[in-house]
Amino acid sequence: MGSPDVRIPTATLRGVEAVPVTVEVSVSGGIPGLSIVGMPDASVLEARSRVRCAIKACGYKIPRLHVTVNLAPAEIRKTGTAFDLPIAVAVLAATGQIPLDGLSGLLFVGELALDGSVCPSRGAVAHAALAEREGLSLACSAQTRLPLGLSTGAYGISAISRLRAGVGELPPLAADAAGTGGEGAPGAIERPDFSDVVDQDMAKRAMVIAAAGRHGMLMVGPPGSGKTMLARRMPTILPPLTDAERSEAMLIHSVAGQPIAPLVRGERPFRAPHHSISMGGLVGGGRPVMPGEVSLAHGGVLFLDELPEFASNVLQSLRQPMEDHEVRIVRVDGVYAFPCDFQLVAAANPCPCGHLGDDAQECTCSPARVAAYQGRIGGPLMDRIDVVVDVHRPASTDVIRGSDGIGSAEMLDQVMAAREFASWREAREGARHGMGARGVAGLGFQPDACAFFVDSAERLALGGRGIARVGRVARTIADMDGHELVSRDDVGEALQYRSRRQL
Repeated sequence: MGSPDVRIPTATLRGVEAVPVTVEVSVSGGIPGLSIVGMPDASVLEARSRVRCAIKACGYKIPRLHVTVNLAPAEIRKTGTAFDLPIAVAVLAATGQIPLDGLSGLLFVGELALDGSVCPSRGAVAHAALAEREGLSLACSAQTRLPLGLSTGAYGISAISRLRAGVGELPPLAADAAGTGGEGAPGAIERPDFSDVVDQDMAKRAMVIAAAGRHGMLMVGPPGSGKTMLARRMPTILPPLTDAERSEAMLIHSVAGQPIAPLVRGERPFRAPHHSISMGGLVGGGRPVMPGEVSLAHGGVLFLDELPEFASNVLQSLRQPMEDHEVRIVRVDGVYAFPCDFQLVAAANPCPCGHLGDDAQECTCSPARVAAYQGRIGGPLMDRIDVVVDVHRPASTDVIRGSDGIGSAEMLDQVMAAREFASWREAREGARHGMGARGVAGLGFQPDACAFFVDSAERLALGGRGIARVGRVARTIADMDGHELVSRDDVGEALQYRSRRQL
């Protein structure tokens, strides 16, 4: 009947990582059946029915013996449908229906359809990274999409019937199925451009500052003023993803079951959840624990439209991720850590009717309603937003006739120049003064700018965090102008974004 004890490498997803698991199969006498042990969840237990149907549909024999499947180590909870393929392979090998040669050198992951075909499962990037670390080759669905670097050495399995001749006959994962996702070349994709936005020069200036210094930003204005239109163009003025950022972002999106083709092309993520989102959906959670929108925006932009409409507890859950760039979710079975280094862009109406401060229409809200509406955001969260800008309704003539404004290419050049100057300045200061001064004092202020900053901070009653964030914005403005020292004008512009008229 073949070997009574077979071990097949596989993995389970835990957070944004794949953890090694070994599928052990033992065949014995007794009542025929298939038992799965080793802390499987409901989706893993359902594999019993899928495996039996797939084995029969592909012409194999269902063993008339009791088959025990152990998922080791047994102390880790196993989740997902990726165990279907390794369980089927282990059962077929244990009953002598497929050769054993080469099975221990492959990491099997994949979901089985009832006809025996192998379907992709979430977390392919994490599985491929684990296989590389463990010195194994990934064996997965032939439909799996992987970046070219991770697809090297991987094998595609269209159906378990292909295993009858052994794993030596498996074809490599096809390059066209593992490349850019088949969505066309980058030049064939039409992207929005800031040149489409007319009569919003002040808002564009604020977006360049936010992008250059990676500052959180809030746009306040009446409905139809172009807040969402501006926010959706923010990724076009951000530099392409670095290799490290792309690897982390692909890992998170793969674990969450999201497409990775835009990330492969170097595009930064843009996430815009609806204001009805739950706390778990925003910062992560659930069972199994999954990354939230803040982690899916890692390396990119998180856009929160209609900010006061979000639940208060959901908004306040952003405070720690914005500071630490990491979400730590504690469960009974351990701690799950998700990276979330994102750039926050938010939009809000000034009042419930949206026309407070609008010259064209009169606001109908009472002062109490306005105060309650604006108070939904909360002071602690507002204290962490560096740039607040009023977005006014564009002139009707400019909208109808159109006007030539600054475009994404020119704004991107400004962002890149500011970042390059900041890198040069920090490297020069580090070489001149070692580690240099810490905090606001190390940002480099002119004497008159420092005196003006002190006076303004006392007059506006800025707290420690507010002072530090105004200083960082002023430093970014100086970098944009190529100044080694922050001037009084730079501080004044930074305070203008802080001492807002509304909200």
